[in-house]
Amino acid sequence: MGKRVAKVIAHHAFTPLADGSHENYLRVKAGQTAVQRHAAEEWDLGEDFMAGIIATPIASPRATNMALHSIRQALSQLSGPLPPADTLLVVSTTKGNVDKIDDAADDELRLGAMADDMARQLGLTQQPLVVSNACTSGVCAQIVAQRLLMTGRCHYVIVCGVEAQSRFIVSGFQSFHALSPEHCRPFSSNRVGLNVGEAAATIIYKVSEATDVAADEWVLHAGAIRNDANHISGPSRIGEGSFRALRAVMHDATPDELAFVSVHGTATPYNDEMESIAIDRAGLIGVPVGSLKGYYGHTMGAAGVLETILSMEAVDDGTVLATLGYDGQLGVSHPVSIAAENRTTDKRSFVKLISGFGGCNAAIRMTKGGAL
Repeated sequence: MGKRVAKVIAHHAFTPLADGSHENYLRVKAGQTAVQRHAAEEWDLGEDFMAGIIATPIASPRATNMALHSIRQALSQLSGPLPPADTLLVVSTTKGNVDKIDDAADDELRLGAMADDMARQLGLTQQPLVVSNACTSGVCAQIVAQRLLMTGRCHYVIVCGVEAQSRFIVSGFQSFHALSPEHCRPFSSNRVGLNVGEAAATIIYKVSEATDVAADEWVLHAGAIRNDANHISGPSRIGEGSFRALRAVMHDATPDELAFVSVHGTATPYNDEMESIAIDRAGLIGVPVGSLKGYYGHTMGAAGVLETILSMEAVDDGTVLATLGYDGQLGVSHPVSIAAENRTTDKRSFVKLISGFGGCNAAIRMTKGGAL
């Protein structure tokens, strides 16, 4: 048996901008944003906030139904149904259906109960998994999927990242004074905070022989989770966990192989600074760096999956996407190469880097088959 890999066989993104991966990519490439001002009184909050919220009516529970829609759209791209007993569902979310906190039983709010319900509706017979590791969840879920496929637990894994915004979540970020009153400005000297967002995004992985991966197919080449336990809400000032994750996923690659590093880029003062330090320490300071938060806001449990999908679409199109909101005045201590406008690339690999509360950090390196 030759080398086995986790190959992407389908993906889908459901966001405030569009319903579909490529449709989302085209709108991002055109510089469109889903982030708008939302009135405090509509959410029973003390102040207005900026967020990317899906306008399409979604039945309750919203997160469950957003996720099921995305998964079913991804499944529809396949030539036939996946084997129920050989397919595992991995759900990435931080809060699940917490919008129902005032009118749901405690058991209904459990993330495990949400995943069980989704698996049942999809007709899957394997016990689903939930990955909830703060905002790294979407990248961590993909790493879990890769590990399960490599160990032979199953032949297919459906990874779905989902977050539905709610009064509970927004008020929490407001209590941290972490939200920007305007559109967020990643890596800019005048950045003041993040915008929140919601989305459901799905990637279906299949275990495959490396020799069976076509030149235009994507593979999760390497993944690493490195938790530095720095602080309950503040990242390591020297980017320790992010640096170690980057070093791990680049162990058999060189910087000139990368089209870009898709960073977390929340536009908070400490996150962006930390990422600039980690990128420099990892020897990637010359690689283009981009954040997608200006287009959607921070989609939390969906971010790692959604941003991986958009990054695959960008490389397929030979594009390094602009960091919307970056004003050209670099506000971090290390000279990362932020794209203020769309650029071209001929590279066939990228890194998705992400971090979260509690000092958790993760990274994956995605590679097109011709570059394996």
